Amino acid sequence: MSALPHARPLVIGVVGAGRVGAVLGAALQAAGHHVVATAAVSAASQERARRLLPQAAILPADEVATAAEDLLLLAVPDDALAGVAAGLRTGSRTITAHTSGAHGLAVLGEVNGLALHPAMTFTGSTGDLDRLPGIAWGITARDRVFAARLVTDLGGVPEWIAEDARPTYHAALAHGANHLVTLVNEAADLLRAAGVEHPDVVLSPLLHAALGNALALGDAALTGPVSRGDAGTVRKHLDRLSPESAPAYLALARRTADRAIAAGRLRPQDAALLLDVLATAGAIVGSPS
Repeated sequence: MSALPHARPLVIGVVGAGRVGAVLGAALQAAGHHVVATAAVSAASQERARRLLPQAAILPADEVATAAEDLLLLAVPDDALAGVAAGLRTGSRTITAHTSGAHGLAVLGEVNGLALHPAMTFTGSTGDLDRLPGIAWGITARDRVFAARLVTDLGGVPEWIAEDARPTYHAALAHGANHLVTLVNEAADLLRAAGVEHPDVVLSPLLHAALGNALALGDAALTGPVSRGDAGTVRKHLDRLSPESAPAYLALARRTADRAIAAGRLRPQDAALLLDVLATAGAIVGSPS
C-alpha cells in the first residue's frame, strides 16, 4: 500500500461486514486508517468481522454511523442501500461512501456522498486483499480529490463514472464476471456429462487463453463453429443440450454470430444456414411445453 496522502488517518465505520465490506475495511486498516466499528447481522458476517476486523467493535448500524468520524462505508446489497442510507445519521463532516456499482450519489440523498465500487470479485477471505492493488474503482464523487486519495490508499486506480452511466458500467462488470462464472460451470457440467473426470484440467488453459485473446484482440479473437458458420456442428450441440442449458447457448450463439459478422470474421453468405439453425432452434426452445 502507498503512504497515506491524508493529513491524518481516517476514523471509519463499516455497515455490512459481508464479503466486500469486511475486506475493504481490512484493506483500509492495513493502509493506516482506523476502522473503529462495523455492523454485522448474520452469524457469517460476525465471524468475518472478528476475523478481518478484530480491532473494530461490532455495533448496530446507527451506532456505527455515529462512531464513523470521517468515513462511513456502506457495503450492503444494491436494493437495500437506499433504505439503509436513509436510516442513518452521521456527523456534519463525515463522508458516506457506498460500494454499489449500480448506484451513484442520488441514492445517498443530501449527505456528502461517494460511490466507490471495486472492479473485483470477492470471497470474503484474506486472499482478497492481495487482489486489490492495481484494480480499477468505479467512482462517482463530488470531492474527487478525497476519492482519488482513498483509492490510492488502497493501491487502486480511479475510473470516473458519470451518475447516469453507473447502471451501464455495472451491467458490463456483472455480464462479464458473474455470467462468466455461470458459463464456466455450465461448460464443466457438460464435460462431466461427456465423461471427463477433471473438467478444470481441460478448461483452465483453454479459458485462460480465450480470455487473454479477447482482452487483447476483441472480436478478432473469435474462433469456433459459430465464427466459421458451421451450422451442422451447432445443430448437434443443440440436440445434446438440456432444456436448462439450451436457451443460454442459443442466446450466446446468436450474439456471437452477430459480432462475428460485424467484425468481418463471418461472411453473411456463410452465416445464412447457421442463422436458420439458430432461428429454428429458438422457435423450439421458446415454444410452450
